Amino acid sequence: MQRPGGQSQFSVPARTPAARRAPLRRVLDVVAADPAADHSVPALAAAAGTSTRQLNRLFQQELGTTPARYVELIRLEAAQALLDAGHTVASAAARSGFGSDETLRRAFVHHLGIPPTTYRRPFASTNSASES
Repeated sequence: MQRPGGQSQFSVPARTPAARRAPLRRVLDVVAADPAADHSVPALAAAAGTSTRQLNRLFQQELGTTPARYVELIRLEAAQALLDAGHTVASAAARSGFGSDETLRRAFVHHLGIPPTTYRRPFASTNSASES
């Protein structure tokens, strides 16, 4: 079965290879636990107990991506779940860590090829029907 509307087929953590090093595992857990928190590279490096340069190396070596790209994917997945649950685009943007509707819209279009309003439409009728 395929999920409609550009939805992710699997979660980001499930698609991410298991981190071999404990500092990187800590960072992945921190990001997954609270996608909306401050996940700047310096904040993540502090959580890992490494330098920002070393954290970037760990992400590149073990995950083949950057910390910023990983955080964006986790936040995108969180925003999708919020939209699925009936949140507005503005609420999903704020709660997932994107901050603004426009930032969320850019991420949606870049990764999914559709804006969040289009993604949300299939769920709007479902959510309003269940509220009746």
